[in-house]
Amino acid sequence: MGKRQAALAAALWLLGAGAAHAQGAQPAHGSAHGAGRDAGHGSHMAASTGAAATGGQESAASRAFREANDRMHHDMAIALTGDADVDFMRGMIPHHQGAIDMARIVLDHGTDPETRALASDIMATQTREIEQIAAWLAARGF
Repeated sequence: MGKRQAALAAALWLLGAGAAHAQGAQPAHGSAHGAGRDAGHGSHMAASTGAAATGGQESAASRAFREANDRMHHDMAIALTGDADVDFMRGMIPHHQGAIDMARIVLDHGTDPETRALASDIMATQTREIEQIAAWLAARGF
């Protein structure tokens, strides 16, 4: 992973960690992540943070990030099989799709050339990895 990809991955992780901290303790990614809770639960903090930063109205970028983050976490709440390899691969597809969605938001709303270049790189890399994971799962009957 290049320096730019590592930096964006860290930023995305911090975004998720900050939201989890604001919501209270959350289950680890390997657990029944999100099971039994509303998929939109916790988005109120993210929405109010985005709204506070823009004088009371959530920006289009903040709304898009919140929606992408909520969708990713909902989709990562997979039924676990007990097979670490399968569970990892199945969980990584929505995780990678979340990164692609967030990168698209940067391309739609961001202006910094370095951030936009990183977002483009992430979209290409994560798309290839989703294809690789899907092929791995298909070869094993998933």
